[in-house]
Amino acid sequence: MKCPFCSNQEDKVIDSRISRDGETIRRRRECLACQKRFTTHERIEDTLPSIIKKDKRREPFDRKKILEGLKKACQKRPISIEVLEQIVDRIEQNLMEGGIKEIKGSEIGEKIMHELHELDDVAYVRFASVYRSFTDITDFMKEVKAVIEKKG
Repeated sequence: MKCPFCSNQEDKVIDSRISRDGETIRRRRECLACQKRFTTHERIEDTLPSIIKKDKRREPFDRKKILEGLKKACQKRPISIEVLEQIVDRIEQNLMEGGIKEIKGSEIGEKIMHELHELDDVAYVRFASVYRSFTDITDFMKEVKAVIEKKG
């Protein structure tokens, strides 16, 4: 990165933060030559696949949607936002590394379910109840029993 003050190409990153919208990273940098500080904003290139919805529509990948779903599932659970952002980062990284152009929304849902299953049983069941469209208490109880059996 070229320093806007002295044009030196060497700097160090002092602080990195994800923006509120989750789409850019704000970095505070310090030039190694003149020691002045400046801010850069980085955005991920659109190398993420399109999501194929149940009704066959295509949508661009949206990390905010995944994060919001995770927040709802983890509401009132002892799970920090940083942990949820790490889950989204892992899913996003996995998709970028896969190099695919399109992926079914159901596959992303399964990745989220796997992450939640490892993290917190209550959050997992909450997410599963919405994701799998539980229609009655029987569906809910089956999922809870499956979680209990895996633990035992």
